[in-house]
Amino acid sequence: MSRLDLLPDAGLVLSLRQALYRAGRDYKGGLTALAHDLGMDFDALQKKLKHTEERRWPTPDEWEEIIGATQDHRLLDALLRPAGAVWFRPVPVAATPDALKAVGELLQKEGAFVGSLHSGVADSVWQPHEVALLEHHGNEVIRAVLGIMAGARASMEDRQDG
Repeated sequence: MSRLDLLPDAGLVLSLRQALYRAGRDYKGGLTALAHDLGMDFDALQKKLKHTEERRWPTPDEWEEIIGATQDHRLLDALLRPAGAVWFRPVPVAATPDALKAVGELLQKEGAFVGSLHSGVADSVWQPHEVALLEHHGNEVIRAVLGIMAGARASMEDRQDG
């Protein structure tokens, strides 16, 4: 891939093609390192991840390898958005007063964002970009709360086992 970013300022919500491009481009060491780590030909991988390419897609096995190697949240978001599903990587966050305060602040920030979407509510006509942003921010809140829950469970289990 060229050093020139062909997808500048794509925003928070990416299509599947855009997310594939970003996952490969932003991989540690870039697309060359990803191709090496996957044991794939660089040119073949480059063509499969190009966001304007319509004819070449990764195979299901390659999808699995790309997701496993990159662990890119944008790629997971783009894959699950059509199903209306939310992914969650269980990363326990300590259920401390500071962590709970941080979640509270996140909820306030996200609540302010939702409140700013008054244009969609005012005319009862939601635009696709408004819904996509709302879903993105809602998923972030869900992940934060689930992280606190996983942290509380891990703390409880450590206390019982140790």
